Amino acid sequence: MLRVGLTGGMGAGKSTVARILSEQGAVLVDSDVIAREVVAPGTEGLAALVAAFGAEILAEDGSLDRPALAAKAFASDEARATLNGITHPLVGRRTTELIAAAPAEAIVVQDIPLLVENGLGPFMNLVVIVDAAEELRIQRLVEFRGIDEADARARIAAQATDEQRRAAADVLLDNNGANATIEAEVHRLWEERLIPFERNLRTRTPAPRPAEMPVVDGNPDWPAQARRLIARLHVACGADAQRIEHIGPTSVVGKPTEDVLDIEITVADAAAAEGLRNRLADAGFPRVETTGEEWRHANADPGRPVNVILAVADLPV
Repeated sequence: MLRVGLTGGMGAGKSTVARILSEQGAVLVDSDVIAREVVAPGTEGLAALVAAFGAEILAEDGSLDRPALAAKAFASDEARATLNGITHPLVGRRTTELIAAAPAEAIVVQDIPLLVENGLGPFMNLVVIVDAAEELRIQRLVEFRGIDEADARARIAAQATDEQRRAAADVLLDNNGANATIEAEVHRLWEERLIPFERNLRTRTPAPRPAEMPVVDGNPDWPAQARRLIARLHVACGADAQRIEHIGPTSVVGKPTEDVLDIEITVADAAAAEGLRNRLADAGFPRVETTGEEWRHANADPGRPVNVILAVADLPV
């Protein structure tokens, strides 16, 4: 299955994008929904919170009184750690259950408000960020959610910055315009990138490329794109990769070249390279060829051509 991480700042329109993707057929795993589900009345999560913070965090109907919990849980770093120690494992376990229950050919969209803050991008096949100007987001929060402006500004300030989110984005959806604009953009993303990416990933097929890639001007975003890919490759390879680095023409910013990122993974020997074959394919980088002591993989994502070269480390003299 294809795992897509979806996030954006408060008021950016992440929920709108999640709804459109769900209507297209994505399996939506919403972290906010799960976080409420695991502390619903009768759950072990709510019982654990009561044991830790007292019955005063319960409303009259037995449900969680969230403001009352917040007053206690955010009173100190220790209390906050207690809260996270109870809820985070439960949310993680439920998330794992929902993903495991999805069909093998599913496109799973994980709606995670703090995806960037918690460094979860490397565990996704693709990260989609919904972007909108801060003042527009504040206006939406005040007008449509009834949030006080000062509170809206404080909440936004506590989140990742726009620059941090953009650095984590494989896909940046501009939601500064009308709903029809973002809807058309999401439909294009679904048809032109997510559907073929999932198919290529499932069949372990590299994304098609033209016989001759066009030469383009140097892209200042190439290093950031490479860093995101390298982080995913580290997750896939674990300790079997001695070094992973961006090489080739696109590693030189400003130089016109083909828009293909070259990533080299240094391994100890041929056995290590062969041992990574399936793990790289599962991560979206299927094998394409082997020549001598070099093994080549390519990206299954049609939106970002990548060559992954596995090379044996230089032997000591």
